[in-house]
Amino acid sequence: MTLTLRQARGSVAVNDRARGEKDVVEDELTVGQAARMVGVSVRTLHHWDEIGLVSPSARSRSGYRLYSSDDVARIHQVLVYRETGMGLSDIATVLGDPSTQASGHLLRQRELLIRRIDHLTRMVRAVDTMMEKTMTGQVLNAQQRAEILGRDWDPAWEEEAERRWGDTEDWKVSTRRMASMSREDLEVAKKRIERVEEQLAQALREGVEPGSERANALAEEHRACMSWFDVTRSKHVLIACNYVQDPRFAAHYDEREPGLARWLKDVIDANAAAHGIDPATAQWE
Repeated sequence: MTLTLRQARGSVAVNDRARGEKDVVEDELTVGQAARMVGVSVRTLHHWDEIGLVSPSARSRSGYRLYSSDDVARIHQVLVYRETGMGLSDIATVLGDPSTQASGHLLRQRELLIRRIDHLTRMVRAVDTMMEKTMTGQVLNAQQRAEILGRDWDPAWEEEAERRWGDTEDWKVSTRRMASMSREDLEVAKKRIERVEEQLAQALREGVEPGSERANALAEEHRACMSWFDVTRSKHVLIACNYVQDPRFAAHYDEREPGLARWLKDVIDANAAAHGIDPATAQWE
């Protein structure tokens, strides 16, 4: 059920008074109230404010920056566009078009969502085809695996990885394991990775600190997902460096939750340190 601004304010009034949010004008929300109302983290709203995507347009008597009903409506527009797979920079461009009215955005969002449904339907058909091939014992090649693993997977990554690590034992192990995986194995691996990445994003939204018991457990879950070869905690640290150094990895994680790539690296480093490994001197061993 969608809450109105008035209802949302009433539902959090007691907690907000405890936090000092006492002089907010009716139908205007603090960043904490707005975050709880729309179901995102305060960190996300701060990030959107920093990049100019959605900024609070009002202020309380004490100087708190407040979200108006129009600001919250814009947040909802961003959330819907994000569900269509659109990046934040593209969303900013679309919402910044002065010629498009609210009804125009709704029509565009509806069209994009229909396209996404069509895309997912085609993917289901492709997976059905792969099921038939796998049941006959056919080995999946890189392109076929890409179809199953989704749009974030690029077969060229395997070629790049082979150029960099093709002479290592880990690469040989990875190649053997990938070649032996069925369509069902890949589906299980994909769902496991998606589940863990969503758990990581949720932990970031909730303010879980790197080095905490929960964060360390999530780091171990993330490491366990890397089943292509045996990933030690030292290797995990080195792999995580790519999450902030390689724009492709950073984009993958930050699309799920702004700041997730950097936070995940910090979580992995802290977990390794808890097991006696210095992230600054970690070796591939």
